[in-house]
Amino acid sequence: MATTKNVVAPVDEMLPAPKLFLFGLQHVLAMYAGAVAVPLIIAAAAGLTQAQTAFLINADLFTCGIATLLQTLGIWKIGIKIPVIQGVTFAAVTPMVIMAKSGGMPLIFGSVIVAGLFTFLAAPYFSKLIRFFPPIVTGSIITIIGVSLLPVGVNWAAGGVGNKNFGSLTFIAVAAIVLLAILLINKLFTGFISHIAVLLGLIVGLVVAIPFGLVDFSGVASAPWIGIDTPFFFGFPTFDIGSIIAMILVMLVVMVESTGDFLAIGEMVGKKIGEKDLTAGLRADGLATMLGGIFNAFPYTAFAQNVGLVGLTGVKSRFVVATSGLILVVLGLFPKMATIIASLPVPVLGGAGIAMFGIVAASGIKTLAKVDFEKNVNNIFIVAISIGIGLIPVVVPTFFQHFPSWSQTIMHSGITLGSITAIVLNAFFNGSKGAGDIDELKENAGMNA
Repeated sequence: MATTKNVVAPVDEMLPAPKLFLFGLQHVLAMYAGAVAVPLIIAAAAGLTQAQTAFLINADLFTCGIATLLQTLGIWKIGIKIPVIQGVTFAAVTPMVIMAKSGGMPLIFGSVIVAGLFTFLAAPYFSKLIRFFPPIVTGSIITIIGVSLLPVGVNWAAGGVGNKNFGSLTFIAVAAIVLLAILLINKLFTGFISHIAVLLGLIVGLVVAIPFGLVDFSGVASAPWIGIDTPFFFGFPTFDIGSIIAMILVMLVVMVESTGDFLAIGEMVGKKIGEKDLTAGLRADGLATMLGGIFNAFPYTAFAQNVGLVGLTGVKSRFVVATSGLILVVLGLFPKMATIIASLPVPVLGGAGIAMFGIVAASGIKTLAKVDFEKNVNNIFIVAISIGIGLIPVVVPTFFQHFPSWSQTIMHSGITLGSITAIVLNAFFNGSKGAGDIDELKENAGMNA
């Protein structure tokens, strides 16, 4: 009995420093392209100079790191303490582009600060909805997350959207080599080597891409060694009711998506996610978003890209992702190092992305395998319709183009659409099952004939 009590849960396991660094770096490489994409888009919309754009990227990386540390390590009742990496939500891109053009960066940061405060205060109330997330819902959401992300990996493999040589055989070949390397490493090795299969695959891809001229280190020499993120660098924030409402709507979407990501990771690492855990996680999202507005960055959420990496590697320790947070902070303070990481070609990321995002979808299917489809035939409709509606923005991005402008943030997020559909259909067919305890929800989902 005494021995059992002293066993450390996998999610709380502290690994040796070298392993922490390599596993953490693997997470950073997997999310880096997505992390810098939003600041690049906003900088272009705001007409920032090259130097200002570089500062914005570094500020974003720095705040990504702080947000990740908050979520993985936790302080007080803030942070869910699972291996979840934080990044800028793409749900906020459209309203922020509009704000950048109309009021500049101060208008963005003002609305981000208020929306972050709203999220922090609303977290305890929103988390009560966890009783509406039995396995039939969580499995559907996790599957939608994975399938929705697959086009991102495929586009990376083809060279990235907007690339004039999109679909080049060279790009696809490099991505295929990365994917093959990951599969071979998992097949031939066990233990530590197999756990860093993605990192090794990315290194193989980088080496292969160099002779093809896909790797550009030209910006490294000109990048400064040190860059300090100072609060309100672009001016004191301005506050506009319309912009604040738009950003709060974004954060409501973020809370739905974060809940799905938290539950997905909880399933993978074997940690029961209850109402208090969800509250702590959403509070961390809110606090990180407030810090984002102060430190010249944006709204933060769980990065779904890295959910697949947890499932693919089987490394469950939250301290691994906390190390990722430290690496991101360092990258934000040392632009030259960040520029080196940024030199990783997009097709290389594509090979890894296809594997990681596919793993997320497979994890959702694994969760759905616990659901009783024989005694309760309505469950098949919940899964089918929620996935079908969730994939509408992925399959036909212009499907909702004539809907009101205020609804576009929701309509363009397949994860949010699918989540809402699954929740509503489950409530319609099965009622409100359970009271927030995930084990009880699992039992109910299997007995709701």
